[in-house]
Amino acid sequence: MASSTSSKHYIPLESDPEVFTDLARQLGVSQDLSFQDIYSLDDADLMAVVPRPVLALILIFPTSAAYEAQKAQEEADITRYEGSGEDEPVVWYRQTIGNACGLYGILHSVSNGSARDFIGQSTPLELLLRQCIPLRPEERAKVLEASQELEAAHRKAALQGQSSVPEDAAAEVDYHYICFVKSRGRLYELDGDKKGPVDRGSLSSDEDVLGEKGVNVIREFIQREKDQNLNFNLMALVSNP
Repeated sequence: MASSTSSKHYIPLESDPEVFTDLARQLGVSQDLSFQDIYSLDDADLMAVVPRPVLALILIFPTSAAYEAQKAQEEADITRYEGSGEDEPVVWYRQTIGNACGLYGILHSVSNGSARDFIGQSTPLELLLRQCIPLRPEERAKVLEASQELEAAHRKAALQGQSSVPEDAAAEVDYHYICFVKSRGRLYELDGDKKGPVDRGSLSSDEDVLGEKGVNVIREFIQREKDQNLNFNLMALVSNP
């Protein structure tokens, strides 16, 4: 999905956990973490194979009139988020790079909660975080846009997918990626195309993002489509067993 403020565009990432894992590791995330598909929210056996705790979720879904209407309603009376610094409740990036929703999903996943502990020292991602954390969202966005290392790593990962690569990187993509993380005891929805992070409620110390509260939020996205569009994918960021 292209951001309405995009001046730069990337080739979209394929929604493949291997591609996401590869990009995260190129940027400096430890080999101890990886993304994997979640195949069902209802089948207990399939849920049981997902390593816990889940550090983050990335939901991939088709943009639709129902989604856009819900987004407009939710944001009608919300001011833009302007948080910054180590004391902010969650790290959020405003998306200004078109068709880079997958990248922002990865950045949100690993910049928050315990996943952040798996970022290597002096890696591209650690250096980006060091630059971005003190800045407000507008300035953070400029840092990401200007990063040649980020752009090169993203392009390498995007070309590894099985899907055909669009000739025009600026062409509109119908799918969007958003992230869910646990930060400071709260469940956050992180979508760089919104006005800021969305607080989805508290999580106890032993709850992760794939617990009942997180699953219920995911189901809200699916049910909003009223069975008209079932092309949803869900990936989890987990520690390797």
